[in-house]
Amino acid sequence: MVDVLRFRDDPQADEPAVTLDAFLDQSNAGSVRIEAGDDVRRLEPTLERVRLVEIDFPRFRDGRGFSSARILREMGYTGEIKATGDVLVDLLWFMRRCGFDSFAPNAPFDMDDVNASLARYPHVYQHAADDAVPIWALRHG
Repeated sequence: MVDVLRFRDDPQADEPAVTLDAFLDQSNAGSVRIEAGDDVRRLEPTLERVRLVEIDFPRFRDGRGFSSARILREMGYTGEIKATGDVLVDLLWFMRRCGFDSFAPNAPFDMDDVNASLARYPHVYQHAADDAVPIWALRHG
C-alpha cells in the first residue's frame, strides 16, 4: 500500500482509467475504474498489470466502494486505489483502513480537516486492510 495520500490537484497525472469491462478486453490498459455494483474479483487474473484502481462513490451513502477496496487488498493488490466522486473528509480514516491511498473528491478538502480526520482515532479494534494493530493485541501481546 502507498504510504502517501494523494489528492486530485496532485501534479502527477495518471492515465485515464477505463471501465472494468473495457480493462478486461484490453491488454494494454493499466488503470481501471470500478463503478458501484462492479465485482472487483473479476480483476484477480489480471492484477499484475493493474497500476491504478479508481473506485467511484456516486453518493456518500453508497458503501460498496469500501468493500471493493478491501477485497482488492485481500486478493494481494498492492498498487494505488483511488476513491473518486462523493468522498467525504470524515470518511477518509475508514477509507484508509479499507485500503484507499489516494482521493479525487468532487469538492476539494481543507488539509487541516484531512489531518484532523486521519488523526481522530489513535487505536483500532479489529484487523483491516491497513497494518494497524488492534488495541486488544497491543494490550495482550
